[in-house]
Amino acid sequence: MTEPEAPLLHAYQGVVCDLDGVVYRGHEPVPHAVEALRSVVHSGRRVVYATNNASRTPAQVAAQLTRMGVSLTERDVVTSAQAGAARVRERVGHGARVLAVGGEGVRAALREQGLVATSEAADAEAVLQGFGADVGWRELAEAAYAVQSGAVWVATNVDATLPTDRGTAPGNGTLVAAVRSATGVDPDVVGKPWTPLYELSARRLDTDASQTLAIGDRLDTDIAGANAAGVDALVVLTGVHGPADLAAAPVEWRPRYVATDLRGLGVGYVAPRKLEDAWACGAAVVRVEVGEAPCVQVVCEGPAEHLLRAALAASWDAVDSGAVGAESLVKAEMGRWWSQVAERLAEDAASTA
Repeated sequence: MTEPEAPLLHAYQGVVCDLDGVVYRGHEPVPHAVEALRSVVHSGRRVVYATNNASRTPAQVAAQLTRMGVSLTERDVVTSAQAGAARVRERVGHGARVLAVGGEGVRAALREQGLVATSEAADAEAVLQGFGADVGWRELAEAAYAVQSGAVWVATNVDATLPTDRGTAPGNGTLVAAVRSATGVDPDVVGKPWTPLYELSARRLDTDASQTLAIGDRLDTDIAGANAAGVDALVVLTGVHGPADLAAAPVEWRPRYVATDLRGLGVGYVAPRKLEDAWACGAAVVRVEVGEAPCVQVVCEGPAEHLLRAALAASWDAVDSGAVGAESLVKAEMGRWWSQVAERLAEDAASTA
């Protein structure tokens, strides 16, 4: 099958791009990300950077991206704190006192919506809880007191982890869980995988769902949220989730597109296709042999990226037909096979750097 000439990006008018694990890790840019994003902008398409991390203001995020060489304005950054503040205003109205739990991004978002940010539970009509590196027991206790008193509780996101340049750290979800445990109340969540953050991003782009491509590295947030919003999704393998995670992903977490990194935007996308008893992608042909111990049988080799797409299509087909269980696709030999694919992807990416 001949690779299409038009780059993947050309099928869309706007892009909603995640940040942590896609554009940067901590303070370091992901390899090839900046150059790929420059090409997107030069093509005339708009990019909105949507992040579940509510700790920083859009201006602070934009400044970091600018230092890395990305061309954007402050308005091109959309945070879960902004989506959360908008939800709070919908529920309690303009001018309400809101307990702000999290970093400066939370307080700034509340001010943008004409709300009064406070650090005390007394008289707070609502709580907006987002991530903050300095959030401690006192802030969590104030949130619990306010929620117990009947305040509306909005959480920017419930990500269990946060990728940093030192590794994986606890995310806002762990802090939200502490307040939930103390109160027995569930928050109104606006960040990915819930749809409000994507809806706000689409309004910034002024594109409808069919014209919008979402990019992320996390299946449970970025991809699940895009699917819920009816937006096509591209997962890049530069962050949290890798080939084995994709293989075992439930339907609602599966992306339409898979690429090693953001360079995939600038090339024609070779999609997998079903053969009589196998799946192919470009020259790669793969079938999943079912039985007590399912295994991937490579009929024909190809580039690692094509091999991965064919193997994922074959695996998902086997799961959806009931032939194998998703958990069996990542055990024992199968688990080692996905690891080998990940190694090949890394080698191919390094050789084309």
